[in-house]
Amino acid sequence: MENLSKIKVRFAPSPTGHFHIGSARTALFNFLFARKKQGQFILRIEDTDKERSKKEYEKEIIESLKWLELNFDEGPFRQSERREIYKKYIEKLLNEGKAYHCYCTKEELEAEREAMLSQGLPPKYSGKCRNKPYDPSKPSVIRFKMPEKEVEFNDLIRGKVKFDTSLIGDIVIAKDPETPLYNLASVIDDYEMGITHIIRGEDHLSNTPKQICLQEAFGFPRPIYAHLPLILSSDRKKLSKRFLEGLSVSDFKKQGYLASALNNFLAFLGWHPAKEKYIYINLKELIEDFDLKKIQKSGAVYNPNRLNWLNYQHIIRKSNDDLIKEIESFVPVDWKKNPIFPKVVELEKTRIKKLSDFKYLASFFFELPSYPEELLFWAGISKENILENLKISFKTLESLDEKYFTTEKLKDAFIPLTEAGDKGALLWPLRVALSGQKASPPPFEIAEIIGKKEALNRIKIAIEKVR
Repeated sequence: MENLSKIKVRFAPSPTGHFHIGSARTALFNFLFARKKQGQFILRIEDTDKERSKKEYEKEIIESLKWLELNFDEGPFRQSERREIYKKYIEKLLNEGKAYHCYCTKEELEAEREAMLSQGLPPKYSGKCRNKPYDPSKPSVIRFKMPEKEVEFNDLIRGKVKFDTSLIGDIVIAKDPETPLYNLASVIDDYEMGITHIIRGEDHLSNTPKQICLQEAFGFPRPIYAHLPLILSSDRKKLSKRFLEGLSVSDFKKQGYLASALNNFLAFLGWHPAKEKYIYINLKELIEDFDLKKIQKSGAVYNPNRLNWLNYQHIIRKSNDDLIKEIESFVPVDWKKNPIFPKVVELEKTRIKKLSDFKYLASFFFELPSYPEELLFWAGISKENILENLKISFKTLESLDEKYFTTEKLKDAFIPLTEAGDKGALLWPLRVALSGQKASPPPFEIAEIIGKKEALNRIKIAIEKVR
């Protein structure tokens, strides 16, 4: 039975590569569970691999978590700073005869492995160093004496899970008395930090029986486990580590995805709410509906089209003021200072799939557009007619008082003209002259924002192109 006042989860990434969406999903589910249960969410950096762990990756992890608003209550704790704690526990296992020094070389271990495979046996360490006396003059690693039994635990997602540890063999738990490997360091830290629930990827499922045996060797209480489904490609194959590395959270941020949209997307990689709801605008909504029991066992398919759709849904639901703040980092400084900037954001809002789209879509508002003459032509209309229609547009705009140069007044002035002939033949070249784009907002909205003087200047340029 869960004691809500003591629930504590951890997100424990290794800073050996970019912080990708697989890790972000694990962090999100831990965060949602902790907040749902009024528990604590802590960050632990598992950096015992000195060769591969890098400070820039750790920084990326922390900055990405902050951007996603997955705020941790404690940490970051670093395993590299806890060596004295690990040393105490390693010595305890050695002194109690539950672990031993192994002197086998890589060549010897490979020969053992090949021999077992040739006999159709599952490869595991033979245990031949179990009873050898400690020899400090020889290089060694430390192995744990794995008890041969059936380990059973109840996974919150997968239900009852069983493992036969006799198939595992004695595992290496430390490089030396001060340098534990993942399984041992993780078990010690989870105990020392009071972790009650371990929510992690399915790829860690095989580590669970090893960690349970280590917990029992120390007399530690067993945490509750929940193993998340794998993230799959569209053909339902496991995403490779290299592919995941290319899906870093920092890259999604640079491309113009909203943090709220990415959280929404990640939540649905394996989880479905009880109600029919697909758009979660903020973490508060996700926390309210989150339930570990609604996480599926089968793999979750990564669908970038769904992410793009969600990002668009989040963009159009943002207030204009909030969207302006989000877009500011994607545009030149002089755009932000321009008084028309808020109006342009409001007008372009429904055309933006990603924040980075804005710079391309809206550039013509802030600088003269460049486009080929052919873009001005409307199907079936001669060059002479296009030129004539541009001149009509110029005279119509010129006749309007600048004080009343609004979308409604512009429409009022042009409606009679469009009723007299081909609407597209008149408005298409006007819109291209103002925007320089094949697809843009309507010409009247553009003209109102850029103003009468600039609108007339752009039509003059178009007329010169066609002549």
